[in-house]
Amino acid sequence: MSFNTFGKLFRFTTWGESHGPAIGCVIDGCPPNVAITEKEIQIELNKRKPGQSKFTTQRKEDDKVNILSGIFKGKTTGTPISMIIYNKDMRSRDYETIRNKFRPGHADYTYFKKYGIRDYRGGGRQSARETAARVAAGALAKKVLETKIGKKYKVVGAVTQLGILGCNIKKWNDKFILKNSLFCPDKSMLKIWQKYLLNIRKAGSSCGAIIEIRAKGVPVGLGAPIYSKLDMDLASAMMSINAVKGVNIGSGMNSAQLTGEQNSDEIYQYKNKTNFKSNNAGGILGGISTGQDIIVSFAVKPTSSILSSRKTIDKFGKNTSISVKGRHDPCVGIRAVPIGEAMMNCVLLDHYLMNIAQCKN
Repeated sequence: MSFNTFGKLFRFTTWGESHGPAIGCVIDGCPPNVAITEKEIQIELNKRKPGQSKFTTQRKEDDKVNILSGIFKGKTTGTPISMIIYNKDMRSRDYETIRNKFRPGHADYTYFKKYGIRDYRGGGRQSARETAARVAAGALAKKVLETKIGKKYKVVGAVTQLGILGCNIKKWNDKFILKNSLFCPDKSMLKIWQKYLLNIRKAGSSCGAIIEIRAKGVPVGLGAPIYSKLDMDLASAMMSINAVKGVNIGSGMNSAQLTGEQNSDEIYQYKNKTNFKSNNAGGILGGISTGQDIIVSFAVKPTSSILSSRKTIDKFGKNTSISVKGRHDPCVGIRAVPIGEAMMNCVLLDHYLMNIAQCKN
């Protein structure tokens, strides 16, 4: 089993390879009678697609989505929804000279050792190209949640650290995030980040990033106390994204540095409404949503494909060196923002449906 399916009630299976003719997904468990159009899905895909600025890979893909099934007269029918995105700008020749070499930092070695065969063209199934299909699934999940919960439901992601450069998250601005190609939430840092990333690119190197995803308008009660905790499933979802090496929920790893007094999110009642004085828990207590904003952050490692020569071995076990040419992101974390948003939407819809199934009559 290769585990290409994600979710419990709202499930999606992705398929396809980086340099194959197409990629896509099949979604099952979507509620019927939800209005959705290809245009709405395309809006989310456009946030992720490559070649939009000098700060990302120059591979040019329209990422135009076509819905093949599960939609009738603009509404979901409750049957499987199949979506396809055709690949158009593959340059497989870029990989011919390294077809027998394992790229350090990539999954080439482990994939080959496990399966005894691999698609060396852009990493094949290992490639982050697969994530476009996830974003399509996430766009659908987002629309379902907006329909069921209302417009108060909103998921917004941003890059909060680019390489060694952080930002002031107190200056977080949803509108500004959508207006800049780095998904920077702090206007005062944008030009500094741009200069830093251009220098990284000119050097033929790469850098990592930290991404934060915030979900607003999430109702109390999503999740479970033991084996399907909401934070557990969110961590799993974010870790499934290519190049992610760490996940925090709320204060996350920083919680270890706090005292009990500092970490506890005190509760109070005001005008018949329950409120919290802080949100170190990231909107989740005991695996169940509190009604506060769900806050998840994750670390994305530097892009492994770099121009600098690195030591490696080939598939015959011989020592060699490698320099990876071609079109690569100097910081793959930038385009991970809409992917993180998509996975947040998918997990929250999955838990929303499970909560209805168990607790709502």
